[in-house]
Amino acid sequence: MSHPTISQLSISANQFQFCELVDEALRHAKKLGASDAAVDISENKGLAVSVRQMELETVEQTQDRSLGVTVFAGQRSGSASTSDFSVKALRETVEAAWHIARYTAEDPFAGLPEKDMLAQTYPDLHLHHPWMLDADQAAKLAIRAEQAALELSPLISNSEGASVDTLEGHFVMGNSRGFLGGYPYSRHSLSVSPIAGKGDNMHRDYWYSSSRDPSRLASPESVGRYAAERTLSRLSARRIPTGRYPVLFEAPLAVGLIGSLVQATSGSALYRKTSFLLDKLGKSVMAKHIDVLERPHLAAAMGSAPFDSEGVRTCDRDVVRGGELKGYFLSSYAGRKLGMPSTGNAGGSHNLLLSSRLTRPEDDLDAMLKKMGRGLLVTELIGQGINYLTGDYSRGAFGYWVENGRIQHAVEEVTIAGNLAEMFAQIVAVGADTFAAGSKRTGSILIEQMSVAGS
Repeated sequence: MSHPTISQLSISANQFQFCELVDEALRHAKKLGASDAAVDISENKGLAVSVRQMELETVEQTQDRSLGVTVFAGQRSGSASTSDFSVKALRETVEAAWHIARYTAEDPFAGLPEKDMLAQTYPDLHLHHPWMLDADQAAKLAIRAEQAALELSPLISNSEGASVDTLEGHFVMGNSRGFLGGYPYSRHSLSVSPIAGKGDNMHRDYWYSSSRDPSRLASPESVGRYAAERTLSRLSARRIPTGRYPVLFEAPLAVGLIGSLVQATSGSALYRKTSFLLDKLGKSVMAKHIDVLERPHLAAAMGSAPFDSEGVRTCDRDVVRGGELKGYFLSSYAGRKLGMPSTGNAGGSHNLLLSSRLTRPEDDLDAMLKKMGRGLLVTELIGQGINYLTGDYSRGAFGYWVENGRIQHAVEEVTIAGNLAEMFAQIVAVGADTFAAGSKRTGSILIEQMSVAGS
């Protein structure tokens, strides 16, 4: 087997070319009569390798290029895109966007961000760490992870495989109000999914490690062993009686609660009036000991960005302070609809950190189990049962029953239910076992009580 390396893109040369293309597109848009225009040019290259039962299963190499243009005719806008970076294709794309803009309805809130909101200078956040890895090397890493899982116990009977994914890319974006910016980036991951048991008592779990910097990935062996341990622990699974119990969300799942907060306080949900947190700015929405901070400039973090997808500069801010909602997540469009400035969140949030003022350094998962005493530790959620209009929350769950602060057995075929507003207010504790997933990070989160439907 011999496959090309996912080698570093010619970023310096291409960044220069991209800047020239942005300039050409903006000039052409102005020539056509556009009042404003924005251009986004990107390319990325990736390698994905999967193995199963210690044998290579798939190798996928990708290389994508995209040039997107949005032009404005006053309050009318149109967008078009192409993967052809020739000057002819670029001009045709601008003309296509212009044609659309001329015949769309006016939107009084449409337009580029205000000039004083745009990033003029920005820091290097060290988001680009290429991994000079070919398919053979990637397969060997994946095999090491799967082997470690399979060898942990004879009860590990099978595997859904292991995979290594690596990607690097870069982009340049600019607009007619003077913004021009871009940077290279990378993302890498390693995962494995073992199967334990046999017959009707078979269970699967997984684990992974991801980072912008390959040197920060966990070792394949540690990923494999932990995935196997999680899988083996499922063999004791049984149902529990229906009731109301304390519920502890494992840290990798607890980040989903931050995601629910973002969803409910995002501009589109607010101006459409489809959020249970409507008109809650400046009011208490979480327990008083909870803070949620946005920190966009953390070096090498997955959620870091010096500016958002419109070029608006990002900055540190408090989203929740002492349980009180201090900020929304707004693009320039959503901001205009709500009569507020952009928060630099076009495209999403940037490194949200949920923490509790009560957390001590020693509050690991074991300590959190002791805090709960008796209840349900949730390690997997199934389904999408969240109504953001009402806050009603209902998800299938897998986890572990806890008595006297100790795990007794795995729990399957249960549903946990509550209301997000009540759940946020009933956060009893947050663990020091901090876990980062994408742009969000938190420790395990203990909710005072939820309804658990079991047997």
